[in-house]
Amino acid sequence: MDIIQAIKERRSINFFEQNKELSDGKLMELLELANLSPSSFNLQPWRVVAVRESGRKKILRKCAFDQPKVEEASAVLIIIADPKAVEENMDRMLDSWQQLGYMKPEMRETYNNMALNLYGTEDSPRRKFFAIKNSALFAMNLMLAAKGIGLDTHPMDGFDEDCIKKEFNIPADKVIPMLIAVGHLKSGITLLPRAFRRKTGEFVSFEAY
Repeated sequence: MDIIQAIKERRSINFFEQNKELSDGKLMELLELANLSPSSFNLQPWRVVAVRESGRKKILRKCAFDQPKVEEASAVLIIIADPKAVEENMDRMLDSWQQLGYMKPEMRETYNNMALNLYGTEDSPRRKFFAIKNSALFAMNLMLAAKGIGLDTHPMDGFDEDCIKKEFNIPADKVIPMLIAVGHLKSGITLLPRAFRRKTGEFVSFEAY
């Protein structure tokens, strides 16, 4: 599907076709496309827990305020923002930049220190914001990619984060910005027209606020 068409046709789907499996191949294709998302310093501070098994989806549904689409969707992806990605991925990122010619070897320490100064310590608000912002880029890329390969999605903000961390063994230092339900629109469902959107003149200004 053309990217402009995918942007225009992507909708947040509340009703999914039940009992329709998402194969390993299709899921990995989706995640590999999403993984092409941009990120600050190319540090890629995202992790994903893919939930497909019915019993696990039932548990996740309880953590997501009993929303039926958690069980009905083929899979629900727990999007995780990882503040520790700076330390975990920095060396590999710099190795890649150096090998591909993005930087000279003598600039390695400069870039390393620049990132550490920019994003703060592991437990700082700046570090969490960094991880969340970049994971949101990943999430949006994932939803557009899903539409492009014939899947429907719904980003979910209604859930108990502590419950999900406990039930799915997610470390306390991670942040969960959203869940994304993935599957196919339930047959026989006709979507209503796209709801209210502000006119661009309401939120766009030039040169200053």
